[in-house]
Amino acid sequence: MRRIRFPGFLFTVTSTSLGFLTGRPLLRAARGGERRQAGGTGESSMPKNATEIRMMKVKNTTKPPLAAQEPVKFDKDGFVLIAIHAKPGSKQNAVTDVSEGAVGVAIAAPPSDGEANAELVRYLAKVLGLKKSEVVLDKGCRSREKVVKILGSLTREEVQEKLKTAAATS
Repeated sequence: MRRIRFPGFLFTVTSTSLGFLTGRPLLRAARGGERRQAGGTGESSMPKNATEIRMMKVKNTTKPPLAAQEPVKFDKDGFVLIAIHAKPGSKQNAVTDVSEGAVGVAIAAPPSDGEANAELVRYLAKVLGLKKSEVVLDKGCRSREKVVKILGSLTREEVQEKLKTAAATS
């Protein structure tokens, strides 16, 4: 047992906790009472690294089929989220496609100083029939892959329907 002092803290480290910290159990040697780590000579059947642990877990499990990624979904708070693939610098604003992964939106603003993000929020508010304050850029302010949160009172199905209609008319 060791005591380790840090300013304001006192830790008591036992062989169990030290083994947990290093990732390998500590074993008492047969002679002399000194401690040594279980090593590569086959002394322990415990996995040595995280890859072996994952392999042990995966061996006898079957993976469920992956569900199709939908661009419009709910977040944990119940708001509607839209995955957007933005295409700034286009000639006009338009919803180009609604695919499984994201909604393609062409934006007629350059991708500098947040102009394209502001134009994206304005355009989506217009397409969905909401106020600009009810459409918020949630993630991806410097990326083409963005997530937009809808704070208005629209359901997921209504949002998907309006986006598909806008894509068909563009």
